[in-house]
Amino acid sequence: MADDDSALGVIETQVAMLMRLGEATRRSSPRPHRALDRAAYVILRFLQEAGPQNVSAVATRLNLDGSTVTRQVSALHRDGLVVRTPDPQDGRGSVVAASDRGLAQVDAVSKARREIYAEVLHGWSAQERRELAGTLLRLTQDMDAYLKGRGPG
Repeated sequence: MADDDSALGVIETQVAMLMRLGEATRRSSPRPHRALDRAAYVILRFLQEAGPQNVSAVATRLNLDGSTVTRQVSALHRDGLVVRTPDPQDGRGSVVAASDRGLAQVDAVSKARREIYAEVLHGWSAQERRELAGTLLRLTQDMDAYLKGRGPG
């Protein structure tokens, strides 16, 4: 029990530090790494992977309130990073898709981030990188499932 509690303490602290260091890295890096803020990046990556979506699908996937996503999508639209079309299922809403410009920006940021991680992890073996990737994927999936199981807010 004490070992598990100790491990959970390390996990809690290190996840907080990872988020802090990730943001510090973004801010201190040259473009294109910091061309998109975190909200824009995750929305565009989701749209890149999933294709056009309505705002509620984006909000559900990202565990955000619909009004928050609407504001973020409006900013992306204003910057020409997404396009809106009427939702064929619900004429009151719209479907958003990453624009060509948005896809180009998210690709550039993703490439720049991968280059930084390649440098940071240069001393890690390919197996260690795969293990980290699998563990991070499992952690984010489990956190997502936890949040969805708790319901709103």
